[in-house]
Amino acid sequence: MNRIRWPWQGMKRRTREAMAFYLCVSPWIIGFVVFTAIPMISSLFLSFTDWDSFQSPHLVGLANYVRAFTKDPLFWKVLGHTFYYAAVSVPVSLLLALYLSNLLANDFRGKKAFRTIIYLPSLVPLVAAGLIFKWLLKPEDGPINALLSIFGIKGPAWLLDANWVIPAIILLSLWQVGGGTILLISAINGVPRELYEAAELDGADHYRQFWNITFPMVTPILFFNLVTGIIGAFQVFDQVYILTGGGPDNASQMMVPYIYNTAFKNFQMGYASALAWILFVIIMILSGLVLKSSSAWVFYESEVRK
Repeated sequence: MNRIRWPWQGMKRRTREAMAFYLCVSPWIIGFVVFTAIPMISSLFLSFTDWDSFQSPHLVGLANYVRAFTKDPLFWKVLGHTFYYAAVSVPVSLLLALYLSNLLANDFRGKKAFRTIIYLPSLVPLVAAGLIFKWLLKPEDGPINALLSIFGIKGPAWLLDANWVIPAIILLSLWQVGGGTILLISAINGVPRELYEAAELDGADHYRQFWNITFPMVTPILFFNLVTGIIGAFQVFDQVYILTGGGPDNASQMMVPYIYNTAFKNFQMGYASALAWILFVIIMILSGLVLKSSSAWVFYESEVRK
C-alpha cells in the first residue's frame, strides 16, 4: 500500500519554516492590507478630489490643500488648539507618571493597592470617564468648583468658558496617566540594585541617585511614552466629542473631531481626506524629530557611547 506523500515533505526545512511563518502572520498581513493600507491609499486619492460621499468624485488637484492653508480660517484655529493640547498634556503626563512611578516603586505597606488605584482609571472607557468629568466640572454644583469654594476660590465655568475648556480636557487626559506609570514602575524595578549600592558607598543621596541612575535607565520607556503620547494627543477625539462637541464657539475643537465633522456631517469627504493627510504628515514630522533627538537623551543599558 502506497503512503500518501504530502507536498511539503519534499521541501527543505528552511522552506517549510518560511511557509509556516508567512502562514502564521497572514491574518495580520491581510488585516493590515484590507483595513489600513487600502484605506490610506484611497484617502490619499480622495484628498485630491471633490466628493460628497454620494456622487462620483472628480479631481481638483491640490485645491483641498490650498483651501486648508489659505481659505479655511477654522483650520488654523483647530490646529492651534491641537498643538496647545499636545504641548501641555504630553509633558505634564510624562512628569506626573515619572513622579508617581518613583514613589510607587519603593517598598511600603499597601503599595499594590496604590498601584491598582493609579492604574484603574486607565481601564475606564473614555465615554464613561468623559461623562464623569462632565459632572465633576459642572460650573454651579460640580464637585471641583465646590472644593475650590472651600478655599474661597470661585471656580470657572470650565466647559462653557473658552479660556478654560482646553485645560479641562487636559485634566481628563491626566486622570488616565496610570498606564505610563505602570510601565515606568517596571523599568525602575528593573534597574540593577548594584548601581544604587555603589552610589550609596560614594555618598550619593536619593536626589543624585534618581537623576544619575534611575532617570537614565528609564529613558527608553520615557521615549516610548513620549512618542505614543504625541500620537495620541494629536488624535484626541473622544474627550472633545463627549465633553464639549468642539464648543463653545469651536474653542475646544481639535483636528480629528474637525475631520469627522467635515467628512460625516458636512459631507466633504475629499477635503476631510486632505485634512487627515496634513495631520498624518505633522505627526510623522514630530515623531521623526523626537526619534532624531533620542540619541542625545535616551540611554540603553547595552549601548556603549564614545
